[in-house]
Amino acid sequence: MELSVIITLLNEEDNIEPLFQSISHALDGFQYELICVDDGSTDATVSKIKSLADDHTKLISLYRNYGQTAAMAAGIDNAVGEYIVTMDGDLQNDPSDIPVMLDLLKAADWDVVAGNRKNRKDGMLWRKIPSRIANKMIRGLTGVSIQDYGCTLKIFKADMAKRLDLYGELHRFVPILAVLQGGRITEMDVKHHPRVHGTSKYGIGRTFKVMSDLILMVFFQKYFRRPIHLFGPIGIISFLLGCGINLYLLVLKILGEDIWGRPILLLGVSLLLAGIQFLTFGLIAELIMRTYYESQNKKIYDIREVFMGSKSEPGIESAAVV
Repeated sequence: MELSVIITLLNEEDNIEPLFQSISHALDGFQYELICVDDGSTDATVSKIKSLADDHTKLISLYRNYGQTAAMAAGIDNAVGEYIVTMDGDLQNDPSDIPVMLDLLKAADWDVVAGNRKNRKDGMLWRKIPSRIANKMIRGLTGVSIQDYGCTLKIFKADMAKRLDLYGELHRFVPILAVLQGGRITEMDVKHHPRVHGTSKYGIGRTFKVMSDLILMVFFQKYFRRPIHLFGPIGIISFLLGCGINLYLLVLKILGEDIWGRPILLLGVSLLLAGIQFLTFGLIAELIMRTYYESQNKKIYDIREVFMGSKSEPGIESAAVV
């Protein structure tokens, strides 16, 4: 199996038939499977898929609505193709871009090719402007220079897709997750169509979720393996400032001045206690990370390839000491 095309669906009954037709036309001649993951639809999406299913189709129905990230993870876990494609089921992504993306991925041995909706057919005020602000913020904080984090259309090498460890609502940050796994990622412009059937599942309210997840991604990218490097400096600086303020007040007290009730006294005590707490958080986080790696026999690295003379063996790992 060359391609596994994963489509997450929620109440898209009117889009199923044209979606199947466009995929069948675009991937004619490919060995592929079409994995439809129904994320708790309440309309006729499932029955429509069953009525139109052919030898390429695999339907995964979840018990309830778990969210797009969980649905995408279910599809990836059940995929058997050498390359994995993710795309939306609302007909806004165009399957005809898939062969071009596959050629690009193979040509330069990329791990991920992400789509960039160059001429996006969405509303300016509620979709395009918030998306541009979010994309710029993500690029600035993470250093992963993908133009369009919101485009679901992507193609992965299967081993990279299966190592993403998707959970929560992290499907928006797949490029960052891939880079954290050592993946090589590029992007290309893809077509984008206006939604014809159904309604969008996204709104302005997701902005706060994106911001929360972005904080998590920055932490994962910079401090996941050494959380003490985040909490330690903050704790030390806070502790030293608190000690300095309290020492200053102690000198004033010895000289006979009344220091009770001064705001600076509260500041000094607060900084001292905060410093102790941050250092404690850092030590506890370090112990948790050590337990995470050692209890599951995880490595702190992934080897892409070991080359020996005329023979190379990809993915070989050796022991590591945490």
